[in-house]
Amino acid sequence: MYKLVILIEPQDHPAEFDSQWPLFLAAAERMPGLRREVTSRVDRVLHGAFQAHLIHELYFDSLTAAGQAMGSPEGEHAGQVLQQISGGKVTLLLADHLEDEVAAFMGDAPAAPPTGPA
Repeated sequence: MYKLVILIEPQDHPAEFDSQWPLFLAAAERMPGLRREVTSRVDRVLHGAFQAHLIHELYFDSLTAAGQAMGSPEGEHAGQVLQQISGGKVTLLLADHLEDEVAAFMGDAPAAPPTGPA
């Protein structure tokens, strides 16, 4: 699975941006091949210099599907809306998304024997 990660930088007028955010969501949700989306409002930066107002992730079956979605008329429209409402204060990333459930690696598997001198 691949995801398009959209990092929205702090906005000059955050209330105005937030009121227009649904315009982007409506446009992005029309992108072909979209499987899932997630929005996260950044509460605080714990370490590092990058500041973000919001993180949005759009999930696709493959890198090819993500590229086709972004290059589609719906994807291009969503990109235009995003640029318009954010004033261009965005960073876009494509990421190979691997996910595992905690139970899959914390379940009933036997503990590894200790290593090193006893």
